[in-house]
Amino acid sequence: MSFSPLDTRQYAQLLSEKVSRVSRLFHDLKLPTPEVYPSSPEHYRLRAEFRIWHENDTFFYAMFDPAAPKIPVRIDHFPTASQQICELMAPLRQALTEQSVLHTRLFQIEFLNTLSGDMLITLIYHRRLDDEWMTAAKALATQFNIQIIGRSKKQKLVLDRDYVLEQLPVDGQRYAYHQYEGGFTQPNGKVNANMVSWAKARCGQNTEADLLELYCGNGNFTIPLAGHFRQVLATEISKTSVKAANENFAMNGVSNALVLRMSSEELTSALNKERSFRRLAGVDLDSYKINTVLVDPPRAGLDAASREFIARFQRIVYISCNPDTLHRDLEILTKTHEINDFALFDQFPYTHHMECGVFLTIKGLI
Repeated sequence: MSFSPLDTRQYAQLLSEKVSRVSRLFHDLKLPTPEVYPSSPEHYRLRAEFRIWHENDTFFYAMFDPAAPKIPVRIDHFPTASQQICELMAPLRQALTEQSVLHTRLFQIEFLNTLSGDMLITLIYHRRLDDEWMTAAKALATQFNIQIIGRSKKQKLVLDRDYVLEQLPVDGQRYAYHQYEGGFTQPNGKVNANMVSWAKARCGQNTEADLLELYCGNGNFTIPLAGHFRQVLATEISKTSVKAANENFAMNGVSNALVLRMSSEELTSALNKERSFRRLAGVDLDSYKINTVLVDPPRAGLDAASREFIARFQRIVYISCNPDTLHRDLEILTKTHEINDFALFDQFPYTHHMECGVFLTIKGLI
């Protein structure tokens, strides 16, 4: 069985249906007509993961249909992936096939790409990797000018570096990011650039006030927004993302942002002076003059305490990957705030998923 190509002619219709469905969900809240940011119909995804299915002396890339989870679907062409990933798949498979040390008990291959052209390949095995594998993998990395990581149980071999470098183009500027293997990154780079641009426009220039950002990741929004505010206070619980954010601040010359390895619930408790944390030693929370908060929570949305906490601020930029939990949170936030702008970002074409952006201001502010 082979993966069928995308019918890109249907994309506009599918997007229209998705926009209508999400708009109906928010009809009771009387949101403004959404700005819609479509995706490229193909070659939009900067990450791809494939199982490796071995047959006799060869193997192929495979995925599995949830309806038939034990039957591999052969993937020879994967048009949702970036052009660079698509162009690498066949020659990489051929090169791996030619060397038994590289394909023996190879279980999975993961591609991580950037808009700026950097590429990292993770090869995952069901066997221990040795010096012979390292020698062959280094030659492979040189052949294709890519980064390679080898993984097996309790083993991670990094040939050069375990991240790719992105240069994200936003509003005529380029922002540099280390994006680590295994860390969270936005999969649709061009739509992500639109999201960042939209958030920047909502925030405007507030150089006398500060921004609070919950769930900052690797600084995806933090870095472009830092120049709009006096200071930025951000939270993130992932150790990998905090490391990346600090490196990314340095690469972009951002000196007015601080990322704390804390959950949004913990920082909310600290700012409410309900609890003290050793991680906040030396951080003067009272020095921040926060008038804007940006939240980009996981699919579960905001917890009740964080939702109540952010309602005290004048302006809220809410980025959501789950319209259902966004609707739940807005039902409460609209008691204190009014919705000024609504946007839909099609990060995942041909699926029911839709990324949303909402800009709220406290009632009576304008």
